[in-house]
Amino acid sequence: MSKFLKKDQLNSSWYEIDAQNAVVGRLATIISKIIRGKNKTTYTPHMDDGDFVVVKNIEKAKFTGKKFQNKKYYRHTGYPGGIKETTPEKLMNKKPGEVLKLAVKRMLPGGVLGRKQLTKLKIYTGNDHPHSSQNPKVIELDKLNNKNIIRN
Repeated sequence: MSKFLKKDQLNSSWYEIDAQNAVVGRLATIISKIIRGKNKTTYTPHMDDGDFVVVKNIEKAKFTGKKFQNKKYYRHTGYPGGIKETTPEKLMNKKPGEVLKLAVKRMLPGGVLGRKQLTKLKIYTGNDHPHSSQNPKVIELDKLNNKNIIRN
């Protein structure tokens, strides 16, 4: 049986990912593992033991196949007949970070813990971000092997 950490034993670090030419779904799986803390040996399922992730250049992320035009996102306004639909193409024009945020959100647990973990994701267009003082570790997606994702 593994030992679970207490709240005061948790420590978070920061990671930086450049989303240029990255596929949105594959990027979201890497980010969700880091945010949940599954890349750590001290992973505790009921606690927020994850790390912060800063994603830059999100406007240059890609979709495979024809998903950019054909994929549909649905939401409901709460009124009768109030279903709204949009595509990633339209969403990237309005809010470029929302596509990745939705992908990561759907990979996190539902409820209070998942909402808290989603706040550890910081998405920015362009190369600059205000988190350089945290000295984030840079993750190079080109050098990642699918089997070995970010080990401490």
